[in-house]
Amino acid sequence: MSTPTMAARPATGARRLERLLDGPEADVVFAPERIADHDAAEAFPVDACRWLDEVGLPAYYVPAAYGGALHSFEDLVRLARGVARRDLTVAVAHAKTFLGAASAWALPPGPSTVPAQTLARAILAGVPVCWALTERGHGSDLLAAEVTAVREGGGYRVDGEKWLVNNATRAGIVCLHARTDPAGGPRGFSLLLVDKRTLADAAYHCLPKVRTHGIRGADISGIAFTGARVPASALVGPEGAGTETVLRALQLTRTVCVALSLGAADHALALTHRYVTERELYGGHLRELPYVRRTLGRLYAKLFAAEAVGAVGVRGVHTVPGELSVLSAVLKAFVPSLVDNLVAGCGELLGARAFLTGIPIYGAFGKVERDHRVVGVFDGSTFVNRAALVNQFPLLARTYRTRPASVDDLAPTADLDRPVPPFDPAGLELLSRSGCLPLRGLASAVAALRARLPGTACAALAQALLSACDAVHDEMSCHRPRGRDVPASAFHLAERYEMCVAGAAAVHVWLHNDGRPGTGPLWRDGLWLSAVLADLLDRLLPGTPGVPATASGTGGVFTELFAAIEAEPGLRPSILGPGSAREAAA
Repeated sequence: MSTPTMAARPATGARRLERLLDGPEADVVFAPERIADHDAAEAFPVDACRWLDEVGLPAYYVPAAYGGALHSFEDLVRLARGVARRDLTVAVAHAKTFLGAASAWALPPGPSTVPAQTLARAILAGVPVCWALTERGHGSDLLAAEVTAVREGGGYRVDGEKWLVNNATRAGIVCLHARTDPAGGPRGFSLLLVDKRTLADAAYHCLPKVRTHGIRGADISGIAFTGARVPASALVGPEGAGTETVLRALQLTRTVCVALSLGAADHALALTHRYVTERELYGGHLRELPYVRRTLGRLYAKLFAAEAVGAVGVRGVHTVPGELSVLSAVLKAFVPSLVDNLVAGCGELLGARAFLTGIPIYGAFGKVERDHRVVGVFDGSTFVNRAALVNQFPLLARTYRTRPASVDDLAPTADLDRPVPPFDPAGLELLSRSGCLPLRGLASAVAALRARLPGTACAALAQALLSACDAVHDEMSCHRPRGRDVPASAFHLAERYEMCVAGAAAVHVWLHNDGRPGTGPLWRDGLWLSAVLADLLDRLLPGTPGVPATASGTGGVFTELFAAIEAEPGLRPSILGPGSAREAAA
């Protein structure tokens, strides 16, 4: 099987889909009243998912090596973000096929990936896929799973129940994690691609849809097998490698989940910005009040922090796959938590309109808020991902000191105009041996930033970030693994570590993309970076003044950031595009 080269990457297809998602046809498919009706009825968004099939989104769930359009995970995240911006329920319902297939893509191409080729053909033909991992009594404890796949007659006999599975009922193919060794253990489970369309009627039944507070229309249900006959050719990877393969695949899916949070943030901020612009109060518009301008500027700073760390993490799938056990856990814990906070801030500005339904435009906010709260649970909760970071504390602290990286080392990951190399699943590791590249390169990046912006508030904030990161790693170096007896303080330290990674990612993104064609007021003198660092440092160093006053005297960098956003009417505020070098070049 040939490996695609960087030069062969056809970005035009992704851009075409982005234009469609922003176009008039999507306005009809994702009409607010239609979305509201589906939500009220808790109905699956059939029409929207069918339209996404017709315009070709499923091709981006399949790597180019298997005949799909997925050359860069950046494209997939941008497209999924575009859907989530329209309706998070549709994004969750449709993109679940990628999550269900990710285990096949996490294995290097070879004889054991024949099922992946079959799976790719099915997805490209429009067959939905689901990922059946969790069980009613065990949740995310995969090693306690009871569904069995016993060797019998040249294949497997599958018995047992999987529950709380997205698209369990609607999917045609189930990627099933099952016990193949009665003794269980790390090597006691395997993955099978179970094609429901080939099973006898009595071999399985789908469990009823579970009503949920958010994403009400999604197919959150389950499936139970009774003597289901599955051919040996359905085995994904070697027998006994199922749990390890799932852990590798989770590094991909947790990274892609950043698109759901970014889309939700886009939607919430658009509603809020429109409201403060239209709402008249005390003889003027709400947006003219200093508190509102400062607050909304800070909310945009949170969006830009999520974008920066998301961009570095998503590009890291290609450039540093061996560190994805760290980067994916950071993304999955940090970004949904940050966006929950962002959405709550939008709700405060919207006031009563945050609680009303059935009113034009703003009635959608309550749905965004409800829907996004589910994202933090997908593919490992925030607790699970922070536990994964805690387990790597000693190695992360050591490599931070012993393996410094240069500014040039970060270019492939942080330069948004640079094509990424093809994704190599063989590079995925369960533990990062080299630590975390964005943090290993922070000291050199801060030095470069201070040289480029000498004496500025941005340089001072970057230096404060570096000091905070030093202190966090000193604390991490004192942590000793204790098995399941992990102190609560370790999880708080993991949260602070996530902020360090996010701040470092922002520094690298600004340093490697400032001054390129298309960058505007948001980039000037490190404005958006200053706002991001000020917001992060307020939490990393509580009680320490982190927000510098600006020459305008209107309340700080967040107010100045909001003014810069208003100076670019018609653009969706983003540090990745429009307005980024990547979009200008396109």
